[in-house]
Amino acid sequence: MKSADDISIAILSWLASEPELLSRFLALSGTDPGCLRQAAGDPGFLGGVVSFLMDHEPTLMAFCAATQTPPEEVVRAHQVFSGPMNFDD
Repeated sequence: MKSADDISIAILSWLASEPELLSRFLALSGTDPGCLRQAAGDPGFLGGVVSFLMDHEPTLMAFCAATQTPPEEVVRAHQVFSGPMNFDD
């Protein structure tokens, strides 16, 4: 099982090979392409990378298929970065 950081870096690497998705992510996050390496060291940024995938199931599934990553690992990484979801509220 990969760590949450490893999952987020894998997502970022995959996004780098998907120019349309990378452009969308950069636009939504307000990150400059030249700052990606530096931003990748920030846990908040890494959490945002995972959230970006979690917000769109087709993109999540495309990542999982391309990298042979079980969706449950992405969900677990999302929980690590954002805390467990509480559906009782």
